[in-house]
Amino acid sequence: MGLFSFLTRKKEQKEDLDKGLEKTKTSVFSRLSHAIAGKSKVDDEVLDQLEEILITSDVGVDTTLKIIERIENRVARDKYVGTDELNHILKEEIMALLQENQSGDGTTFDIEGKKPYVIMVVGVNGVGKTTTIGKLAYNFKKAGKKVVLGASDTFRAAAVEQLKIWAERVDVPIVQQGMGADPASVAFDTVKSAVAQDADVVLIDTAGRLHNKVNLMRELTKIKQVMQKVVPDAPHEVLLVLDASTGQNAIEQARQFTAATEVNALALTKLDGTAKGGVVIGISDQFKIPVKYIGVGEGIDHLQVFDRKAFVDSLFE
Repeated sequence: MGLFSFLTRKKEQKEDLDKGLEKTKTSVFSRLSHAIAGKSKVDDEVLDQLEEILITSDVGVDTTLKIIERIENRVARDKYVGTDELNHILKEEIMALLQENQSGDGTTFDIEGKKPYVIMVVGVNGVGKTTTIGKLAYNFKKAGKKVVLGASDTFRAAAVEQLKIWAERVDVPIVQQGMGADPASVAFDTVKSAVAQDADVVLIDTAGRLHNKVNLMRELTKIKQVMQKVVPDAPHEVLLVLDASTGQNAIEQARQFTAATEVNALALTKLDGTAKGGVVIGISDQFKIPVKYIGVGEGIDHLQVFDRKAFVDSLFE
């Protein structure tokens, strides 16, 4: 890719991000502007209103209180903080929280030294899990990587069919045995096939039911164990996909899945359809798991590697 193409794509990504966060920006900052109107300094009343704005934007109570405490400490230290400085301070504290939890370092496809790099994708039905897999496959392929998909969500026929459609759309091979097959068997065959094809990346879809955490844990553990017979340190990444538009419900799903398996990366979808973009900050902080990808639109190239600086800059523009 030439320099001009690269710069054009970066510009397009920024525009997609700005558009995707529009509802959150409008919700948070129009209310923040109203809260500080006519005030010259940050006082208890301003902080109380900021607390309410952050909580209702699904940042979460614990994370909001942490942010408010940090701002209070700065106000106490600096003696006088004008309301015109509040946006700048809030921006710095949100950026610091994301950095502490290693979210959004902008690392793209850090898969070197592991071949194939195995990603097991988990999440409840309806959050955009299979679509995220398809978009990830597209991004990896565009980066010159050879990708294989595994249809281990055999609980629903629709899930297998949907993944097959994405495999055809992106033009990558898929391993599937149809509805009702043993998910672990599909995962085993997928990883084995990827090794035989000298593939770079394996993306394994898994069933998204949470009605019985014990069964979920057992199934995900079994999938891991059979993949390790082929690639001993697989999966290298357990990616939990969450729907940002569900707000606090996404946090509850994260709680359930982190209890069921060792999630080490997060993807938040549908940010463009919600004013609850604050959930990105809350989930990152509460679970100490890096947010790695965000979905800012329906297009195939609207899944972005999460860059905290770009995200926070966009929020505060």
